Amino acid sequence: MKTLMTSVAVSMALLASGPALAADPQTQDQDYQNPAATGTQKTNYSDQELKKFIKVQKDISSIREEYIPQIKKEQDKDKARKLQIEANDKMVAAIQDKGLDIPTYNAIATAYNSEPKLRHRVEALM
Repeated sequence: MKTLMTSVAVSMALLASGPALAADPQTQDQDYQNPAATGTQKTNYSDQELKKFIKVQKDISSIREEYIPQIKKEQDKDKARKLQIEANDKMVAAIQDKGLDIPTYNAIATAYNSEPKLRHRVEALM
């Protein structure tokens, strides 16, 4: 459980700019509002969505383990930013490859950290 929470926290930090960096501006949903920011978090995700979320955590953890040390030791801010963008792009691809979109992944991750009911459901599916 600690690994998942750590992974979620780090992933969220690296993905914070994910939709803005990875999305094509022409296809990005302009009406999207972060559920956590609006106070309207959805918590009734299907088991299928939660299983996808769980599966993507392995990929996210691998990417995080590969890039975090590189980013932390990089002295050049531009190079560090490029590494962060590269890691972000890989995480976005991993999430989408598992059949989730970025807003759904981020919303589940946020709800996992703030909604005990959802956290228990995720843990039961692990």
